[in-house]
Amino acid sequence: MPIVDFPELKAALVRDGRLMALDVGTKTIGVATSDVLRTLATPLLVVKRAKLTVDLANLADLARKYEAKALVLGLPLNMDGSEGPRCQSVRQFAANIAAHGPTNLATLPIVLQDERLSTAAVTRGMIDDYDMSRAKRAERVDAAAAAWILESALARLR
Repeated sequence: MPIVDFPELKAALVRDGRLMALDVGTKTIGVATSDVLRTLATPLLVVKRAKLTVDLANLADLARKYEAKALVLGLPLNMDGSEGPRCQSVRQFAANIAAHGPTNLATLPIVLQDERLSTAAVTRGMIDDYDMSRAKRAERVDAAAAAWILESALARLR
């Protein structure tokens, strides 16, 4: 399914069902899901990037397991709101999901959510609130950033 905007997503979604968010990086993909009522976002895990087919198969398994109704991909806009090379990479990843993903993944609507400062905000919270070590932060930051992205998207859908 192509990329949709938030009004289109809201119209297409059934009343209840989880959303799955992805923080797509060059080495990892942070994954988070919402609850069925779409009120809370929870970090799930970090997927180490491999070949595209392997990445899409892993994400399809997660989408199936959590019964995701749509995907939210973080769009790393520049601070001035413009799009740079990382945005092009995320848009290409979304196009690859639609074109090459397993059926259960390729048919999900995809919406892009501004993710400016998500990783910085999450990292700061891990340091300030939990006094988390650098090694533990590195393991969890991408999934936490995906949850932050998903929280922003859920707020837009309300």
